[in-house]
Amino acid sequence: MSGGVVPYPKVRRRRSSWLAGGFVLVLAGVLAFVFLRPGAATPAAAVPTATARKGEFLVIITCRGELVADRSVQINAPFNVPNLQIVWLAQQGAPVKAGDLIVRFDASAAERQLKEQEAALKQAQASLDQAIAEGHIKAEQDKLELAAMKQAAEKARLEASKKEILSAIQGEENRIDLGLAEEKVKVQQATVELNLASSRSNIASLESQRNKARDEAELTRSRLAKMALPTPAAGIVNLLMNHSQGWMNAKPFKVGDNVWPGSGIAEIPDLASLRLKGKAEEIDRGRMLVAQPVRVLLDPFPEKTFIGQLESISPLAEATFEWPPSRTFRVLASLGAPDARLRPGMNGRMDVVVDRIPDAISVPAKAVFARDGRPIVLVPGKDGLRRVRVEVLARNPDEVAIRGIEAGTQVALVDALASGQNKKSEGQGFEVKAR
Repeated sequence: MSGGVVPYPKVRRRRSSWLAGGFVLVLAGVLAFVFLRPGAATPAAAVPTATARKGEFLVIITCRGELVADRSVQINAPFNVPNLQIVWLAQQGAPVKAGDLIVRFDASAAERQLKEQEAALKQAQASLDQAIAEGHIKAEQDKLELAAMKQAAEKARLEASKKEILSAIQGEENRIDLGLAEEKVKVQQATVELNLASSRSNIASLESQRNKARDEAELTRSRLAKMALPTPAAGIVNLLMNHSQGWMNAKPFKVGDNVWPGSGIAEIPDLASLRLKGKAEEIDRGRMLVAQPVRVLLDPFPEKTFIGQLESISPLAEATFEWPPSRTFRVLASLGAPDARLRPGMNGRMDVVVDRIPDAISVPAKAVFARDGRPIVLVPGKDGLRRVRVEVLARNPDEVAIRGIEAGTQVALVDALASGQNKKSEGQGFEVKAR
């Protein structure tokens, strides 16, 4: 074998290497042409969309708040009743009718005191009756003795009148006997008056003791009558906070708590007078008017919308105790038809309708984007997403009324062109092309 001849296997290996390198170069060129040529589409991505709808657009102001009762009855502990301790209490949130019992206090000490006072009253009454009877007996005896002395005085006067037919000595004796008899009559009259005054004084003292015992018994009976407190109106039970341990440790009243006289224990709100009390910002206050329609959505019942109206707006801003501090306006909205499921303290929101736009095109608020300071929407088409400039007529927290597209137009909910990245999401997808 000569030195200028290449072996066949070696030549074959070189040709295979050249072919493989050429294939790689061709494949790289094809990929570069496909992905790097101007106007080429990026890989398809699924973009969530929504449909523009046509209809009346309600311009609303949203306020958060809670249900409060416009009318309520408060159950207070009675005054002038010591040692009030709760032994029974209605359950929180329980429905009640007029006359139903709300709270009962421990009455054992008052009942024991009443028995003692009733016994003292009976004893005082018996002493008074005895004194009255003895006074009557003594008065009758005094009258009898006085009558006997008057009779003796008349007899002495009769004997003294015989002085003309009797001796001087006998006549003088009769005259002296008459004087003594008359003096006895005077003394007896004074005794009668003294005994009568003494009897009256004793009776008055015993009557005072009897009246005092009777008043004490009546007071205890009135206290016992206040140991059970019914409700004067129908509603639900809302137990108030017990602040005896301080504001930080305040809890609703419960069985076993000691209550000070006059303190509020429970509140019975009228469910027919429930209102949603919300807070409005100063920027929204100028657009709100009394009697504007309101849609109320409560957190416990998101499926139901209550249709009412705006009833009142506070003329001045009110400071809140939240942090950071803020000042808002208090607004009250009615709920329309009452619902037995509603309770004071439920949270919710009110949508105050401040304007209406008929036949407006509305899209979700997150479908409107900004380009160069102007609003646009992204409309999917055959060549990908297309920017369409629109005019915003009104804006709500969740939707926007616009002009510039037709009803039924699909609009993207994600600004895929601005991000430059393709995202997949649930829903209908369209191809995104850089343009």
